[in-house]
Formats: sequence, C-alpha cells, structure tokens
Amino acid sequence: MSTVLSHGRTATADEALGLIRSGMRIFLSGNCSTPQRLLRALVDRAPDLHDVEIVQVLTVGPADYVAPEMEGHLRVNTLFISDNVRRAVHDGRVDFTPCALSEIPGLFRGRLAMDVALMQVSLPDEHGFCSFGIEVGITKPAAQSARIVIAEVNEQMPRTLGDSFIHLSKIDRIVPVDYPLPEVQMGESSPIVEQIAQHVAALIPDGATLQTGIGAIPDAVLARLIQHNDLGIHTELFSDGIIDLIERGVITGERKTLHPGKVIAGFMLGTRRLYRFVHDNPVIELHPTGYVNDPFVIAQNDRMVAINSAIEVDLTGQVCADSIGPRLYSGVGGQFDFIYGASRARDGLPIIALPSRALSGAASRIVPMLQQGAGVTVTRNQVRLVVTEYGVADLYGQTIRQRARALIGIAAPEFREDLERAARGLRYL
Repeated sequence: MSTVLSHGRTATADEALGLIRSGMRIFLSGNCSTPQRLLRALVDRAPDLHDVEIVQVLTVGPADYVAPEMEGHLRVNTLFISDNVRRAVHDGRVDFTPCALSEIPGLFRGRLAMDVALMQVSLPDEHGFCSFGIEVGITKPAAQSARIVIAEVNEQMPRTLGDSFIHLSKIDRIVPVDYPLPEVQMGESSPIVEQIAQHVAALIPDGATLQTGIGAIPDAVLARLIQHNDLGIHTELFSDGIIDLIERGVITGERKTLHPGKVIAGFMLGTRRLYRFVHDNPVIELHPTGYVNDPFVIAQNDRMVAINSAIEVDLTGQVCADSIGPRLYSGVGGQFDFIYGASRARDGLPIIALPSRALSGAASRIVPMLQQGAGVTVTRNQVRLVVTEYGVADLYGQTIRQRARALIGIAAPEFREDLERAARGLRYL
C-alpha cells in the first residue's frame, strides 16, 4: 500500500467525495465490488446534495442510498433490478432503464455519460496499473467515460487479468482501504433442480463453450459435467462452480475457437475461494461487456451453449424473464445477448431452463399466453430449447402447433389438460 499512500491524490472517502456537486450523474460499481466506504460517505453527505443521479447495474448488500429519506438528494437509475433495490423500484423511488448488458458501454459514451465514477480496484503493480478485479464488465467502460474517477484501492481485491486495468494516473482520488469482499454462496439444489440439470447436461457436447450464471440450476449443471472433456467458458459472469471443473481438467478451453485456453467473463460473484483462485491466474480473463456480451463475438465460439432461466414461457415460445406481469422484477441482463449469440454460433445451443411450476406448485410456468404487461425478454424467433424437470422441448424450426405440443409435453402433468384446452381455444392445435 506504500505506493498508493505516497501518491499525491490519496484521500479519505469524505475528502474524495468533495469533488461531487449537486446535479451530477455518478456511476456506482456493483456486484461484490461496490466501494463500501465511498458509498457510506456519499450517504452521509447526501443531505448537503440535491438531484444527484446514481447509475448502477447490480449491487450486493444493504442499500441505504435508496431509503425514503434520500429522496431529493440521491436518486438511483438502475439498469438491472437487484434484490436490494426492487422494493424501491416498485415504490417509485428508483428509476429503471431497460437495456442489454452489451449496450451499456455505448450508453456510457453517449446518453448516459458520467460526471463521476465510484469504484474499487486492486493494489497497483510495479508499473502503476490497478486491476478492476472481480467486476470489469461495466466498471471499466464507466471509468473510461467519466470526467472524474474516484477509486478505493483495496488490498483484498484480487488482481484479475485481461482487459482489466486502469493506471493510477487516470484516478483523480485514491482512497486506500483494506476489507474483505462480500461473498455470494452457491445456490441450494433440490430434486427438481437436479432433474433439470440432468436434462441440460445431456445436451452439452464435449468441446462446448458455456455461458452459465449463478444460482441453483447453473451450479447443478456444472456439477454434472465431470465426465465431459475440453469444455470452455465464455460468460458474462461465473461463480465457484467452475473451479472444480478447471482443477479436474474438464474445463480446458483447448477446443475453443475464440480465446482458446482462456476463461472469458465480465465479472464474478462467489466466495473467497473464488477470489483466491482468480488472483493473477493467467487462465482467467475479464473484459468489458461491450466485448463479452456482443452477440457477434459470442457467435465466434463454435458449440456455444447459453443456459438461461425464465419466469414463464408461452406456448409459442415467448420468454419472459424480467417481470411478473407488469411488475418489474429484474432486467434482460445478458440473456438476449447470449441466446442470440448461441443461436448464431456453429452448432450452438441456446437453452432456457426453468422449473415447470411456480407459486409453490399452484401455477404453471408454461402458459398459454404471457401475463398481461409481461416483458418479452427473448422473442419466439430466437428460442430453441426449453427445459423443465419433465424434459426438453426443441422448438427450432417448429410450427406453432408443434411448439405448443412440445411445451405442453414438458409442463407439469396436472396443468397439461388445461394447457391443451387453451391451445385449442387459441387455434394453436
């Protein structure tokens, strides 16, 4: 830390935020990389500010900055609705801007240009370069476009490689910190999740390149791939689930057609085990989402397998993954980017995997029509494979009649008769 402490722009969090003025637009780095000291200082200073816009994507942990008393001082514009701001979105205290992750760097260069970027980085190397660590995808584009960059330099932030660096000279205020990063545990499994994972794993060929997220289904799929060979990773995010497969020699990347031998991602959510694993690991490369999530980059990976989930799927194949009817729930994130990219890849497999039931079994996730007001996250034109615990519906090149039959066949048995009756009423059958 001595190099940082001797730097002329070193400051405390309170001193650094002296650069912030009312009416500014601020980027807040997210995921497990949220700069906690800077955020706390911003909340403390909020009563002295007005009309400050905070742009973020997804943050982990408490969100005091969206509390009712922040109204008029700080207002969040989130590009993805995470758990900690969802209530504030529904209450109208937080704005939501729908967009695909691949398009966010372009927004930062234009319509959503930043006055200030708040972020967290690693210690500098001997050349003065800090790594953005576990969150590169959105943070680096924000740092490149902002007029002012304020960064916590955290001794416990891992140094990740790839297109993941910023030089100390580009940071206007440096705030030395030393605290552990938040952790996100792997999802809890269940018999239904395991059955879904078994169906998905059976679809994945040796030599495939995978996009997986975090949660019960992706983790369960990864756990079922130990007998596969030469898998690769090109994904917006990854978690602890990849570590065992790398150490077992299952994920090698040797048959990747883009970045062979490398795990490519934009950010990660996981535990300290993951943070230790990625530190200075030449196999891991993090890049901005304008590259990682570009469908035309994704499509350069032969045998690209994109695994995503949904809230509901209608009988024509339309996927809703970001709202419950008109009630906003999350966002498109990278789902469309990867579903479209995988559909354009040679021998690609775009997969939507979801449990067949919702509301503790009281409702079907396979529905005649999406709920009124529901968002179409992926259109019926891009959807190919839909998986539930009851099997796989291959919709590629299928008529509406064939699609309806296939999707009814993987719905929960107790809902199939009603679905067939509705399909006939809609003239799908």
